[in-house]
Amino acid sequence: MSKKVFVDLTHPFSADIPRWPYFDKPVIDNKHSLAKGGVLTQYIGCTMHTGTHCDAPRHVMEKEFDGKRARYTHEMPVDAYTGDAICLEIEIEAWGLITGKHLEDACERANIKPEELEGMIVCLNTGMHRKFDDSKEYYHYSCGTGIEAGKWFVEHKVKCVAMDMQALDHPLHTAMGNNGMTRMNLLGASGRPITEEYIEKFGEEAYAEFDKELYIRLHGQEAYDKKFGELEAIGCWGTWEPCHKEMLGHGIVGVENLGGNLDKVSGKRFRFYCFPLRWHLGDGSMARCVAEIDEDDLNDVPERTYQYGGF
Repeated sequence: MSKKVFVDLTHPFSADIPRWPYFDKPVIDNKHSLAKGGVLTQYIGCTMHTGTHCDAPRHVMEKEFDGKRARYTHEMPVDAYTGDAICLEIEIEAWGLITGKHLEDACERANIKPEELEGMIVCLNTGMHRKFDDSKEYYHYSCGTGIEAGKWFVEHKVKCVAMDMQALDHPLHTAMGNNGMTRMNLLGASGRPITEEYIEKFGEEAYAEFDKELYIRLHGQEAYDKKFGELEAIGCWGTWEPCHKEMLGHGIVGVENLGGNLDKVSGKRFRFYCFPLRWHLGDGSMARCVAEIDEDDLNDVPERTYQYGGF
């Protein structure tokens, strides 16, 4: 057996790191400098969901499916985001919605059965991590998960899902589209809202997956309740970040913006380490994600390089 090596799966953090469309820019300043004070002490102020980070249930819901108050970061087990892992390569078209068929296809190519995922960390490599930047391509037009993927993770009793995308949900399931109290319905590359662009590309029926009112109009209340009713029953807006809520509401935590040298472990099994801050009443936390793997198992790909912020 070859020696174990550690592979960084984290995007570099800086004041210029790409961030979600309405997040504040990180502020990094010196409280002391070496020349003046003999020590370097830095101050950082930013949203804790910047860059590679963890989500806790309280981030998106008031209560979980067991009826109890949704847990904060400090209430999660210390190893909630850590354990035996596999990185699944997802093959999907641009802006596509990841479903069970994509996940099962990825399992087959990784030589693992879905029932073997119980208790494991599942890392998703969609290729979006290579596009991490302050761009519409990374945020507006990312592929992503939704209600079906969330239920799939619950059915197969995974422990945590770490995704190389902007969120644990497709962009149109978030406030970038027409969901949530902070809904932005952002403009796309054409200058029109991304909701209109999606309908033009995939059709109104496909877009209905992201829009509660349209889904009910096209398919009826009964069909909506069958798909999203579990979320609505605990007071959640069904089409607003449903994968987040399906996962977190069942105790499956998530990591967003997985990156670094993810391609080196793609399709492989390894030990995944990720520890958020022990933040009392926290809703999530930036974290360092690392894979421990046999050196001989690494994929022969170049070291990741970054272009943003002068890297």
